[in-house]
Amino acid sequence: MATTATERSLLIDGEWIETGEWLDVRSPYDDSVVARVAKGGAEETRSAIAAAERAMQNPLAAHERAAILDRTARLIDERAEEIARTISSEAGKPMKAARVEVARAASTFTMAAVEARTLAGEAVPMDASPAGAGKVALTLRLPIGVVGAISPFNFPFNLVAHKVAPALAAGCAVVLKPASQTPLSALLLAELETEAGLPSGWLNVVCGSAAEIGDVLVEDERVTLITFTGSAGVGWKLRERAPRKRVNLELGNATPVIVAADADLDDVAMRLAANAFSFAGQSCISVQRIYVQNSAYDPFLERFLPRVDALVVGDPADDATDVGPLIATSERDRILEWIGEATAQGARVLAGGTLDGELLRPTVIVEAPAGAKISCEEVFGPLCTVTPFESLDEAITLANGTRFGLQAGIFTSDVKAALQAAAGLEFGGVTINEAPTFRADQMPYGGVKDSGNTREGPAYAVREMTEDRLVVIQL
Repeated sequence: MATTATERSLLIDGEWIETGEWLDVRSPYDDSVVARVAKGGAEETRSAIAAAERAMQNPLAAHERAAILDRTARLIDERAEEIARTISSEAGKPMKAARVEVARAASTFTMAAVEARTLAGEAVPMDASPAGAGKVALTLRLPIGVVGAISPFNFPFNLVAHKVAPALAAGCAVVLKPASQTPLSALLLAELETEAGLPSGWLNVVCGSAAEIGDVLVEDERVTLITFTGSAGVGWKLRERAPRKRVNLELGNATPVIVAADADLDDVAMRLAANAFSFAGQSCISVQRIYVQNSAYDPFLERFLPRVDALVVGDPADDATDVGPLIATSERDRILEWIGEATAQGARVLAGGTLDGELLRPTVIVEAPAGAKISCEEVFGPLCTVTPFESLDEAITLANGTRFGLQAGIFTSDVKAALQAAAGLEFGGVTINEAPTFRADQMPYGGVKDSGNTREGPAYAVREMTEDRLVVIQL
């Protein structure tokens, strides 16, 4: 074990380090101190980068990397309940959702192991031109270098896995900065990686000030790639500050879904009630904007609202809970302000909009103006709007009416309409007859516009974390 049950240290160069300063990790549900974590800064970050650089001087063979990734996946399965409780306690995620996150993380490592074993370049057809006659050429895919990874609070285990596992598969050492609200899951994953046989320096975890640690990752030339998941404002500024690095961004969304009149409304209501409010809506692809064709509008609400009201709001440690707390009371208060702004502009609240104790109830709003924040910005909370439309073209225009473009969805039994939406929706992914909150971890997941510039999923992340080297042989 790295530390006691209530104190966790940083992992740098295979050693668990205390710094003399501590960060309290508090429960979003009752504000109790879950644990405290050693606080690192610029000095620890530079030490971690140096350790990562040293580690890469002794590369791990593909089969070794794959075996470590496979062993990590098995350890995640073996300790699944412990990991889920860690996620729940520090992030306020309901246990039923935390267990799903753990299972997905095991899959992420398994998929990354496959990529480590199959990582290869390609043959180049040199005799396709006269200049290439008498030559053979191929490409090698080599690790890009030290990866600086910055992960968010909302999936504190699996989104760390989506950065660490592909980097290791590609042969890159990692310096990880987890969210300060949820560092315990990242440190637990680092512990499992160490137990799986990962040598010193290949994974380093530094917790502390995002600005201080981020500045070092941006400025230190030994870091060749930064992978960031978080808000659009922070992500794009990070990329501007590091023009000579590869900076991969997976950012936010104001997720729309279109419901055509010919859709199975019972199925739609069930899926959207679950996917608009799971983990209190704190997901980049949580359903936020629902556009329903006029003739189906009232029948949909008749099915949807009872399902929303039936969601259990409460203690995330309770297996029955569907909706727990927001990560901070400041976020709850912000969303209440946005609701107040929208209602002042004529919107109506059909469900929620009030507190259950300290928790914001799942909220459904209709007649929201297009310019209201709840209609065009990322709410990142348990709230969705429902808006009628007449034609599919109108619905696609409404769905595209934000600066975001991560995932969108459509429910319809008309193949032509589904394909029209798939072509017309300006998003990195489009789901058909499934909520756009859906993600399988092997998918190429990522956005366009303000939602990012990369694709995650082990196969796609490994491509970003390697470089092609051309080799030409004169025969």
